[in-house]
Amino acid sequence: MEKVPFSKWLEIELKTAKIIDVQDIEGKDKLFRLTLELGEEQRTLVAGIKKFYSKEELIGKTIILFANLEPKKFGDIESNGMLLAATDSVGRPILLTTDKETKSGCKIM
Repeated sequence: MEKVPFSKWLEIELKTAKIIDVQDIEGKDKLFRLTLELGEEQRTLVAGIKKFYSKEELIGKTIILFANLEPKKFGDIESNGMLLAATDSVGRPILLTTDKETKSGCKIM
């Protein structure tokens, strides 16, 4: 594993974000379009978790977001950030969340 200098770590903004809406993306069987509350702001995020989570499981969940990642286009949808997840023993994603109720937009230290 390549070591990264601490100065690079300081460039990354990780924040809490609350999922407030989940939509299917037409023609995409792996992707959801998520609307996130990030403090006072709302963001759109495209996430490849559709096979593993239902819409009902996701709405209201507080996740950890890589908030200052460059936007990426998925067709006509611009995704603004990346959610963080671990994987279980067979490679399924496990969303990283907070263990207590946390406001959206809080900086991860």
